[in-house]
Amino acid sequence: MNAHRICHIEIDESHLAAPTPEIEQERKVAIFDLLEDNTFALPERHEGEAIPDGPYRLLLAIRERRLVFDITTEDKEKVGEFHLSLSPFRQVVKDYFQICESYFSAVKTMPPSQIEAIDMARRGIHNEGARVLQERLEGKAEVDIDTARRLFTLICVLHFGG
Repeated sequence: MNAHRICHIEIDESHLAAPTPEIEQERKVAIFDLLEDNTFALPERHEGEAIPDGPYRLLLAIRERRLVFDITTEDKEKVGEFHLSLSPFRQVVKDYFQICESYFSAVKTMPPSQIEAIDMARRGIHNEGARVLQERLEGKAEVDIDTARRLFTLICVLHFGG
């Protein structure tokens, strides 16, 4: 079994508003897809201190207006925690929500060609969010693009309620 992966993910919902059905569906799909296939590797700590082997359990939360990654081993041994500023995500999350609203409305009334164009724009913004996340995780955790995309979806869920 690959040690460089997430085996369990949890969202701290203690301070979140109730999600819309669309947001809840996005979250469920992102978690399912993330657990099916992901890459999540942690660098060695300073002074050569070893990081416990994965797979890892991840708790995502927003605390004091910061994105928190709380990481434990599969056996719930604390590995570490890091906090990221939400500022670099604000615009891309806002853009993502706007395009998602357009997409969900389009699905109900527009022809397939227009839906496809909106979906392509949605994927482009989603990729931008994943790229920002990969940059913010540099030196803290290494994730592939698909993992970053799914984690970005979960960050959007946290933003929705935060």
